Amino acid sequence: MFEVLVYVYENYWRGDACPEPDQLQRKLNAVGFEADEIREALDWLTGLNLATRCTHWLPGLTAAAHSDTPTRLQSPHSMRVYSVAEQDHLGAECLGFISFLESSGVLPSPMREIVIDRAMAVPAEELTLDDLKIIVLMVYWSFGEEPDALILDELCDDTLERVAH
Repeated sequence: MFEVLVYVYENYWRGDACPEPDQLQRKLNAVGFEADEIREALDWLTGLNLATRCTHWLPGLTAAAHSDTPTRLQSPHSMRVYSVAEQDHLGAECLGFISFLESSGVLPSPMREIVIDRAMAVPAEELTLDDLKIIVLMVYWSFGEEPDALILDELCDDTLERVAH
């Protein structure tokens, strides 16, 4: 499934540029992806699209700027508590990475919740860090945003080839 998601990310730079599911399925089939992978990825993308559309969040605005809206944003002093199922499925490495992105100020709470939702939708027993990075990229993609260069480098970096200084 993740190979299909990477293909979609690389070939359709913005979520709104992506074709409708039926047309996308034909294109992915023509490229040579397995039918099961395509179905799984399209189901996952449908969930991502629904989560993105239902999120009342505008990039770059703070909670103070949203004070007129009925949607409440997370307070900067609040803390996300992960359920046992989330902890088991995501694992310490993925949870640490999410925390890193949040503390860096590049993963606002509405996006974090979508990342967690889409990570929990992956049928694997425990998610790998590389899979989570693809999910984060896809969440940015679904909002029509690109992470800044340093975060994009972190998301696309092959940590196996990294040399510690």
